[in-house]
Amino acid sequence: MSETQDPHVTQLASTKFVYDFTEGNKDLKDLLGGKGANLAEMTNLGLPVPPGFTITTEACKVYLESGSEPAALRAEVSKHLDALERKMGKKLGQADDPLLVSVRSGAKFSMPGMMDTVLNIGLSDASVSGLATQAGDERFAWDSYRRLIQMFGKTVLDVDGELFEEALEEAKRAKGVTVDVDLDAGDLRALVDQFKDIVAKETGRDFPQEPREQMDLAVRAVFDSWNTDRAKLYRRQERIPGDLGTAVNVCSMVFGNLGPDSGTGVAFTRDPASGHQGVYGDYLQNAQGEDVVAGIRNTVPLADLEGIDKASYDELMQIMETLETHYKDLCDIEFTIERGKLWMLQTRVGKRTAGAAFRIATQLVDQGLIDEAEALQRVNGAQLAQLMFPRFDLGAKSAMIGRGIAASPGAAVGKAVFDSYTAVKWSRSGEKVILIRRETNPDDLNGMIAAEGILTSRGGKTSHAAVVARGMGKTCVCGAEELEVDTKARRMTTREGTVIEEGDVVSIDGSTGKVYAGEVPVVPSPVVEYFEGRMHAGAEDADELVKAVHRIMAYADRVRRLRVRANADNAEDAARARRFGAQGIGLCRTEHMFLGERREMVERLILADTDADKEAALAELLPLQQADFTELFEAMDGLPVTVRLLDPPLHEFLPDITDLSVRVALAEARHEKHENDLRLLQAVHKLHEQNPMLGLRGVRLGLVIPGLFAMQVRAIAEAAAERKNNNGDPRAEIMIPLVGTVQELEIVREEAEQVIAEVEKERGVSLKLTLGTMIELPRAALTAGQIAESADFFSFGTNDLTQTVWGFSRDDVEASFFTAYLEKGIFGVSPFETIDKDGVGSLVRSAAAAGRATRPDLKLGVCGEHGGDPESVHFFHEVGLDYVSCSPFRIPVARLEAGRAAAESKGSDSR
Repeated sequence: MSETQDPHVTQLASTKFVYDFTEGNKDLKDLLGGKGANLAEMTNLGLPVPPGFTITTEACKVYLESGSEPAALRAEVSKHLDALERKMGKKLGQADDPLLVSVRSGAKFSMPGMMDTVLNIGLSDASVSGLATQAGDERFAWDSYRRLIQMFGKTVLDVDGELFEEALEEAKRAKGVTVDVDLDAGDLRALVDQFKDIVAKETGRDFPQEPREQMDLAVRAVFDSWNTDRAKLYRRQERIPGDLGTAVNVCSMVFGNLGPDSGTGVAFTRDPASGHQGVYGDYLQNAQGEDVVAGIRNTVPLADLEGIDKASYDELMQIMETLETHYKDLCDIEFTIERGKLWMLQTRVGKRTAGAAFRIATQLVDQGLIDEAEALQRVNGAQLAQLMFPRFDLGAKSAMIGRGIAASPGAAVGKAVFDSYTAVKWSRSGEKVILIRRETNPDDLNGMIAAEGILTSRGGKTSHAAVVARGMGKTCVCGAEELEVDTKARRMTTREGTVIEEGDVVSIDGSTGKVYAGEVPVVPSPVVEYFEGRMHAGAEDADELVKAVHRIMAYADRVRRLRVRANADNAEDAARARRFGAQGIGLCRTEHMFLGERREMVERLILADTDADKEAALAELLPLQQADFTELFEAMDGLPVTVRLLDPPLHEFLPDITDLSVRVALAEARHEKHENDLRLLQAVHKLHEQNPMLGLRGVRLGLVIPGLFAMQVRAIAEAAAERKNNNGDPRAEIMIPLVGTVQELEIVREEAEQVIAEVEKERGVSLKLTLGTMIELPRAALTAGQIAESADFFSFGTNDLTQTVWGFSRDDVEASFFTAYLEKGIFGVSPFETIDKDGVGSLVRSAAAAGRATRPDLKLGVCGEHGGDPESVHFFHEVGLDYVSCSPFRIPVARLEAGRAAAESKGSDSR
């Protein structure tokens, strides 16, 4: 290599950019995308796959980075196209017998409908008659040609798709028919001319007639579709990395629109909505694949195929069993039947609802296809959280107005909206909405994300709406044919004539497919009842789903290393957390105990002028605090309870300065006595802070107001002593908040130890109380080794640590610039939702290591709400924390994810 050669260019020159379907396998998804890898796998299994080849994700990355395809790509494509033509015995676009191909996207992760596909590449004015002759069907040839121009025009040439749709609808109206299959060859020939005119008018160029140009432009369009707004939005929603790129699959066409002995369909090896075994899917005679996915015509159930074409049906059932056994999972399959010949166009591990995920995982264990560790990886905390949402009270009187296909379960209530723009606009103003469409398409993604649920009058379980909704965990009812949806008039009409206008409240049940006018009441989920102990998984009448959840949770609890505690401030929350499986309290926020009348007591303490006044205020608070802790220790007897000493921004315990100023001004204007308010205003002015979150709070408050922390420590010690004398097992841990330097901790610790010793002597008990700190400031994290000298434990306060690392106010940024940051891709997800591993996470990792280096037995936990976030739990497992703590409702999610993290790391170690 010469000194002037670029190593990157040399590497690209030796890179293989195109793979025949016979060359790949299912493990090459990074390179071939999911679709290409699985087409190769099915080819290797000997299944009937139309021949073709895959252009790799590496080629896409080069194109996206440089704006042009790799120099070697054209020659590689030509080589594989020549091989395909020899195999098929015809040339691409050959006039008398054209080879036609599809050009389809296929990223590593399934992104249904988000990227582009073009069918029938190779058709032209010169070859359409040859296709008609070979097929013996003139109508089929012209139908295929109009589909090519329509898809190519919209996808490749960026023509407004509505223009083609309007021309097609007008052709059907003129003919007096309602479905496109009733248009004859002459109608379609005329439609082709209209479509070509639309292309010429909208683009300033004729529809390309040269077959290779069609294919090259389609490949480029698929590459470009990786960065469309809808694709980027979907990736953000699903947390798919933006640098993966998409592969492109060039596949010889097989035709489902050759007449009644042809058709296309989508099949699932199990029901993706419930997980039950059986025959699930949709079939559409005389159609191409896009017709099924788009929901343009309503399909028939897959089981009906047995009566339409039994030979193809039997072969499909055998292939489905082969694929499920091979992939050891629910498979989603696309197929076409061409004049009685079955072809497999795609398979992938299918998206499923949360309930189906848990049921299928345990079914596969029972069938011996996977073990419990793998079953644990087949579900996740987000799915478990969905199962804990309330359901409709089906016993309540409700006005059912229609019924469709139960495509994605859940109970969704909201105002009816008929376009995505309105759905987004209303949801941003706080309204809950149900997006109602005839059928959805990828451009509706914004509205689908914003909506509580989706309702369509067309399409089945494999339509765009159903597939995307299941992937997002959104409630969805599809194919409600009895409901007439008029998106232009913004209304929906039932068969009985009931009209639902935009803004009217509707309720949809994704578990039954029922649609109701008005708001239907909800009842707790049986999964929540199970966690709260009101339903036993072993009972004969237990819900099948509950049994599946119980089995997986039991395994997660057996293998997890991380313990799971609760953030709870009172005995009621503590008791509920314990029922949900909490192994202690990781954060009791004592400032939440000073609401109502007690707030005035703290106000008197802060504003006290003399030592006597301060002592009186503290004496008043002590028995109240002791009673709080006694109840808490009783509810969590035998389990650790971490009590954080008072940590409010000071302004929360002072009168509002504006209200107080107005009160004083009005009193002066009326010449009324106001000495007390005036004295109070002077004190508030003295203590007023511009930024209270970074002011006099936490350990600083304890140091500035003598006796405050001592009172709380005494209350904790007295309560622990009382429990111990009553044969209880209190395990209190005292946490000093907002420490930034070890000297602060040393002063508070010395005072606390003195108070604890006094209580032990007075009560005649030995109290094994531990003292630690919350690591929530960057300086604390950076000096963790020093701080550990005076701490028995660290609890990472990731809420405040995120604020101080980023310089963000959690209370303000959501309404200001966060939306723009998410849209621009600066954030993939809010750092307040999932731990920022590179920044905040780096501090947690280093502080944990430094703390343990100083004190090997240092207990480490996290008490920010990240403790209940699935992705964050995996990070905390990785860095070696002992426990996570979260709100009671998120405890089951944290338990499950802690188990998944342990199983995942064990699997990695074994590899």
